[in-house]
Amino acid sequence: MSGNIIVKNAAQVVTCSGFKAKQGKEMSDLGVIENGAVIIEDGIIKAVGPSHDVLAHFDTNGFTVVDAANKAVLPGFVDSHTHFVFGGYRADEFSWRLGGESYMDIMNRGGGIANTVRATRKTSKDELARLGLKRLDSMLSFGVTTVEGKSGYGLDHDTEIKQLEVMKRLDGVHPVDIVPTFLGAHAVPPEFRGKADDFIDLVIRMLPGIVEGQLAEFCDVFCEKNVFSVAQSRRLFLKAKALGLKLKIHADEMVQLGGSELAAEVGAVSADHLLQASDQGIKDMAGTGVVATLLPVTAFSLKEDYARARYMIDQGCAVALATDLNPGSCFSESIPLVFALACLYMNLTPEEALTALTINGAAALDRAQTLGSIDKGKLGDLVILEFPSYRFIPYHVGVNTVETVVKKGEIVFTKNGSKARSQHH
Repeated sequence: MSGNIIVKNAAQVVTCSGFKAKQGKEMSDLGVIENGAVIIEDGIIKAVGPSHDVLAHFDTNGFTVVDAANKAVLPGFVDSHTHFVFGGYRADEFSWRLGGESYMDIMNRGGGIANTVRATRKTSKDELARLGLKRLDSMLSFGVTTVEGKSGYGLDHDTEIKQLEVMKRLDGVHPVDIVPTFLGAHAVPPEFRGKADDFIDLVIRMLPGIVEGQLAEFCDVFCEKNVFSVAQSRRLFLKAKALGLKLKIHADEMVQLGGSELAAEVGAVSADHLLQASDQGIKDMAGTGVVATLLPVTAFSLKEDYARARYMIDQGCAVALATDLNPGSCFSESIPLVFALACLYMNLTPEEALTALTINGAAALDRAQTLGSIDKGKLGDLVILEFPSYRFIPYHVGVNTVETVVKKGEIVFTKNGSKARSQHH
């Protein structure tokens, strides 16, 4: 799927221009073009600049032309941390949390990840695909054009493979591009209670088949007290890296364990959550270029303190934002909510938040060379807002401002459900 489209007369084309993660102060630089235009040919961005300059010598024959007057045009959003393929829901657990039970209390009574594992093991591949498709449609409506998806609700060979195969199937049929991550080490399953080392051995034995089947690009681990230690996480990572998988880590979410330091040590592409990351860990990540992926809706849903985003940026980190859509700690794919929380409670500027959801989200998936900004040669993935400025995203609190989504030069979503506003030439 790829198309030819011209988007012209935009109040703003917010390019977020760049080909690698933006660190520290660079995150404020959005490369805004007033009265801008973007030309996408065969799914790839051919030109971007002021409308008059871009269109002056261009034959619009064979192109769909979209007039974006009074609208802002942005890169497609990149949601770089989700668990969107799962069976079953946990609405009752949300109520228990509201009644004062902690995430760990709920885990100890057989809830939490183990609850979703039981449901996902029982759910057929077709049903997981049907549910996944619905969730992808919703993400697309929020302007997400690339998403990362994790396994981790199997905790056994067959179900982990089932989740990854479902993602591969969905990637072939849905406009949103899916980047798959193997999270076999998401929790210690009940049958391995007290034997986390043995379980890590099992996860390591799954790696060659996953690599041979090209089922994942990344290997992830939940490095946390009472889950997997830094030493266990390191052991898994070294094996995964040797087989050619890239690394991500759930780090320092509940307690300061040293996951962010480990991310820097092993050369992880991103470290995620980071609510309790130490000053040293933040410094190490900034120094080695690990993308700090922050998940504000999870902290919000769990009533936790937020990660120290402002401090991280001021220390020179590249910060990304993602939804963490999952059935337990964060049942939300809402980009507007991520954006609002980041600005209102984590002290990001709207500019930094937008960078975090575009070029830095792409960098968190090792995709900054090919997407995440409106640059010549990149994938033609765009979001057109109903409003003339990107600043309306946090200002229109929690409400979706996306009117049109373009994926590889094709209009794949419009808020009113039709393509009536585009003129075909």
